[in-house]
Amino acid sequence: MRLRPVILCGGSGTRLWPLSRGRYPKQFMDLGGETLFGQTLDRATGLEAEAPLVVCNEEHRFFAAGIAQARGMRADIVLEPAGRNTAPAIALAALAALEKTEETGDGAAAETALLVLPSDHAIEPAAAFHAAVRAGLAALEADPDRLMTFGVLPTRPETGFGYLVRGEALPGGAFAVARFVEKPDAAAAAALLAAGGCAWNSGMFLFRASAYLAALERLAPAIHAACARAWTGRQRDADFIRPERTAFLACQADSIDYAVMERAERVGMIELSASWSDLGSWEAFYEAAPHDAAGNAVRGDVIARESSGCYLHATHRLLAAVGVRDLAVVETADAVLVIDRARAQEVKALLELLRERGRSEADTHVRVFRPWGSYETVALGPRYQVKKITVQPGAALSLQLHHHRAEHWVVVSGTARITVDDAESLVSEDQSVYIPLGARHRLENPGRIPLELVEVQSGSYLGEDDIVRFEDLYGRLNTEHPA
Repeated sequence: MRLRPVILCGGSGTRLWPLSRGRYPKQFMDLGGETLFGQTLDRATGLEAEAPLVVCNEEHRFFAAGIAQARGMRADIVLEPAGRNTAPAIALAALAALEKTEETGDGAAAETALLVLPSDHAIEPAAAFHAAVRAGLAALEADPDRLMTFGVLPTRPETGFGYLVRGEALPGGAFAVARFVEKPDAAAAAALLAAGGCAWNSGMFLFRASAYLAALERLAPAIHAACARAWTGRQRDADFIRPERTAFLACQADSIDYAVMERAERVGMIELSASWSDLGSWEAFYEAAPHDAAGNAVRGDVIARESSGCYLHATHRLLAAVGVRDLAVVETADAVLVIDRARAQEVKALLELLRERGRSEADTHVRVFRPWGSYETVALGPRYQVKKITVQPGAALSLQLHHHRAEHWVVVSGTARITVDDAESLVSEDQSVYIPLGARHRLENPGRIPLELVEVQSGSYLGEDDIVRFEDLYGRLNTEHPA
């Protein structure tokens, strides 16, 4: 049976603020030169599988595409107009996979199995994961209509995960799932572990696309109908597939567990014996990281004295800790989180408070990523703003104008091709160009190294929505956001 990975990138990682934010969620965070999404792609590449299907938010499409392209990997990327949880996201992926089967004319007998993976998990070693997937494929060969999930053999009582209770043995080394258990309290988690025959619910699945859609149509017909309508009205834009917006936004939000798995009759489980974490909190990051002699997990420029049991994460400056115990301290350019590790789950409530107060730090970093590169605000005051702009080789900003601000660009490194109205010029290091208010202009990097420049804006209004686009390489002429 052929295999196609489906990677779900819709999560926002709210419990990992301030590093993970709405417009830069945890699966795309740079974790020392690597991302969780990239690691998930690599893990799937270790299997004999077809090109992955990626389901992500429209706003994050260039993160996903860029990370895949950097690996020389082609991926079909399905764009959700808004998050509707995992049941609808997987339905879109299943419809895409069935369309591929119909295009090749291979028929139902050769239908590809979907390996559904969250984009933000850590699993070691990869060989154990690959062995579990192969066991799952063997179980599907024996019973093609069964819906398979992966249960991680537990190493401790854990209140942050759901559980699967093992039932009868099935062909192919699988087990039936006797019942699903919601995240238990500490006493219930300890009782489950003592009783044996249980596993953590990993949120990873394996099934044929048609089997999942049939179960969804039977158990959650409204979700199935909305996704089918959205898929029928889809549009393709290069590697991006855009379901029809209105139909998908009308879809009920629900998880695959609630909508399908907990109610389906034929659910199986493959046991996974590996180091696994959904990295859903700073406590999970602490547990997954190496520790020093005092039990501290340290990342970045950190000095700790007479401190123990802490997760200390610095990204922009020195973080110094003296005489503290069992804290998580996370520093970014514009925010610092200090929290008791035992209360790490409460970051989500803190984030809700920030949003209630209208704080931009809830969703946006100082550094903002765009499909062409990134920009970072260096200084901001009345009628002026200074940014550091990085444009990747071969990339270009849109041809645009501003009604309320003028701009002055100073090239720091690399070479820029700059268009101002009808004039085009190459601008090198230590040279500058002035962009008058109302002038059509474009910035391009024709070179082989990143282009870096300083932009000084001046005017009565400096918001990112003061952009009128005339041409754009990334299809952003009619979008609601400047991403």
